[in-house]
Amino acid sequence: MAFFIGKDREARRAYGFDEVAIVPGNVTVNPEEVHIATQIGSIKLDIPFLASAMDGVVDVNFAIAMGKLGGLAVLNLDGIQTRYENPAAILEKIAHANPDEATALVQDMYKEPIKEKLVAQRVAEIKKGGVAAAVSCIPANAAKFGPIAQAAGADIFFVQSTVSTARHIATQYKALDFKSFCSSMKIPVVIGNVVTYDATLELMETGCAGILVGVGPGAACTSRGVLGIGVPQVTATIDCAAARDLYFKKSGKYITIITDGGMSSGGDICKAFASGADAVMVGSAFARTKEAPGRGFHWGMATPHHNLPRGTRIRVGVTGSLEEILYGPATLDDGTQNLVGALRTCMGTVGAQNIREMQVTELIIAPDIKHEGKLFQKAQKIGMCK
Repeated sequence: MAFFIGKDREARRAYGFDEVAIVPGNVTVNPEEVHIATQIGSIKLDIPFLASAMDGVVDVNFAIAMGKLGGLAVLNLDGIQTRYENPAAILEKIAHANPDEATALVQDMYKEPIKEKLVAQRVAEIKKGGVAAAVSCIPANAAKFGPIAQAAGADIFFVQSTVSTARHIATQYKALDFKSFCSSMKIPVVIGNVVTYDATLELMETGCAGILVGVGPGAACTSRGVLGIGVPQVTATIDCAAARDLYFKKSGKYITIITDGGMSSGGDICKAFASGADAVMVGSAFARTKEAPGRGFHWGMATPHHNLPRGTRIRVGVTGSLEEILYGPATLDDGTQNLVGALRTCMGTVGAQNIREMQVTELIIAPDIKHEGKLFQKAQKIGMCK
């Protein structure tokens, strides 16, 4: 529904995770018996969880650990891992920088040129760990890095920018032709990020295997403040999932929708799937793991931009191992641990036996539901009211 926000100017109401709730079903299912496997192109995942391609979240060791636990971690080919032979020293400097100097330091650290040999080397290191290798870069580097990563053994390639469209107008440089790129790659290609029905539908015509949904919702992202752009994740996911469903009816090809960012708890993740997601890409929750390279800190992919940073370094702390964050046992009361268990339990309560059934569960508008009756939690700043 659209509303007039001024003379002859309409605006559509959009919804985020805190504004909706999932309605329990008429039938319930044993959480241990629900099926949560998903697929991106030819890549099959035991759990529908991806770790964001951010330097504070994913390095080679984290990617291997995530793969062994059934998920997929995406390594940032534009980041520290491909600029430095020894990225650990750089990560240490970023972690110890004070808040006032952190952004400038990150910008300086990313001035080091990317080394193509490290692109292949990092992929090979992940493959040596016996898991699928997923890597990401911006569109400007895709034509160069795609073939290198593929030859080194990468299993899936992500092309990410703040906003991606199938039609990009530029006269100062050659824009990436997504259709040509996808057809030239022998491995699945995922494109992001988008938030609208029409843009998603056009990108699906390029031959990609998946779409990343989300502009500005990440914990470390400041795009919404710097640029004023974005669509809340529930509405964005529903719109992009509708494009997926139409494209599937037209072509018979199912394109994976991956909600990327803005999910701080198991409840948010469950709402993403109820909105139509096939998988979720998470950053801050995994940045809090012992295995994450950020040492308790997290910063967005656009933070190091030399002229207009659209991210900031945030402290998320270290709250547990990757296995505890994914599978528990949870020792915190705020829904940030045992994310797989939360998804399984939610699916059980709505009667969804698989992800497809979860995507059509009932949602209601309920902006105050998280705080209803939570007077003591709010007063004591615990549980859902931290």
